[in-house]
Amino acid sequence: MKKAFWLVPALIVSAAVLALLGQTFTSVGADKCQICHRTESQGRQYPIWKASRHASSFASLSSAKEDAAKHLAIADPTEEPKCLKCHAPLFAESPDIKAEGVTCEACHGPGSEYKKLSLMRNPEEARKNGLASFADAAAIKAKCLTCHDKAHDRPFDFASAWGKIKHDVPGQE
Repeated sequence: MKKAFWLVPALIVSAAVLALLGQTFTSVGADKCQICHRTESQGRQYPIWKASRHASSFASLSSAKEDAAKHLAIADPTEEPKCLKCHAPLFAESPDIKAEGVTCEACHGPGSEYKKLSLMRNPEEARKNGLASFADAAAIKAKCLTCHDKAHDRPFDFASAWGKIKHDVPGQE
C-alpha cells in the first residue's frame, strides 16, 4: 500500500519530465526569479527561500560543521557529486549557479522560457515551457524526499519542514 501511495506522484513527475525532455530549457538563477517573486502580493517566495537552509546548502559544505564529509572520508564536499546532488542539485547542468544551493529551479525546473511574465500568468503555458509544479502535498513531499529521505541519518518531518519553506502564490494555494 505504501509503495502505491508514492507511485502516483512519481508517475506524474516522470511524465512531466519526459514531456519536457524534447525541449531544451536552461537555468537562469534565483536573481531572475526574485524580480517578480519577492513582493507580498506575489507571496514573498524569494525572501522565504533566501532565508532558508536551502539557500545556504552549498555553503554548508564548506563549513567546519560538515562532519558528514569527514565521516565519509570525502576530501572536498564542494566538488563531490554525492554531496552536490542534494546540496547543489543543479551543479552539473548549471555550474554557474551551484553556489545558490537548492535554488528555485532545483524544484521548479529551468526557467529560461517560463520566466517570461506572459507565460507565468498562464500556468498551463508556463508548464509547457519548463515550469515544474506539484499537484498536491504528496507530490511536494515526494520531491523533498529525493534528498531528505534519511539524509545523514536524520529523520525528516515533512509537515514541519514544509511549514518553514511553504511559498504559495496568494490566491493559488
